[in-house]
Amino acid sequence: MDPSYLTTKEVADLLRVRERKVYDMVAAGEIPHRKVTGKLLFPQSEITAWIEGEGAVRPALRPGVVTGSHDPLLDWALRESGSALATLWNGSTAGLDAWCRGEAAMAGLHIPGEHDWNTETLEARGLGDAVLIGWASRVRGLILAPQVADMVRDFADLRGRRVILRQEGAGTSALFARLMAEAGLDAADLSTVPAPAHTESDAALAVAAGEAEATLGIEAMARQFRLVFRPLLRERFDLLVDRRAYFTEPVQKLVGFMRSESVAAKAVALGGYDTSGMGKVRWLSP
Repeated sequence: MDPSYLTTKEVADLLRVRERKVYDMVAAGEIPHRKVTGKLLFPQSEITAWIEGEGAVRPALRPGVVTGSHDPLLDWALRESGSALATLWNGSTAGLDAWCRGEAAMAGLHIPGEHDWNTETLEARGLGDAVLIGWASRVRGLILAPQVADMVRDFADLRGRRVILRQEGAGTSALFARLMAEAGLDAADLSTVPAPAHTESDAALAVAAGEAEATLGIEAMARQFRLVFRPLLRERFDLLVDRRAYFTEPVQKLVGFMRSESVAAKAVALGGYDTSGMGKVRWLSP
């Protein structure tokens, strides 16, 4: 049986051209291909259709869905802009995976890297037809119940405290694990709530309701629930957008709304946001 995916050499042999020509066609976007862990693969069914048709097969238009990490300002802007984009807040890593499978037009990301947020992870994935748009930087720290505020001044003071975590694959989970290591803590040092929080608001709500004494959250949520906040760092929250989806009406409504005074005012009201880089291109796929 023929393989589902062809190598560069197999495509070159099929087309009776040199491999260098195939690379040139890939760079020009003239031939269907995938890039997986830095290696080029060519779906045989699409190559056959491309040969028998009139050029490269256009990928199916992505659904109007925003996935990935939850951000209160973005959540509000999606509604206020009239974009009609649906949301599925499932965490940065799960959202990136869904985006890579073509299940969403956009994904909200805040994945810590060695030197930058998000870009290092995207480069390692070898994505195509992708652009990373800056959304905002956010102040992240410890959201605390008032009764423990005087006893928790920094991350290491979480020892012995009841903490609600975020779901596996969330950007906050990766950051939490890094901060745990830096503070010399391990899982046995914490008393964790059995069910993780799936959004920033759910995490803060659990503290406000008394289910937990602390969580790693953003300043905007601490303000909303009138909880004590201990700032630790600034993080970048960006939007990964499919290039073709970028020019669709729903996404363009959001992009246009980014430039409005309403967004800037809302960011100030929520607190902890810096929107000076909103809408700027932070990364482009090769």
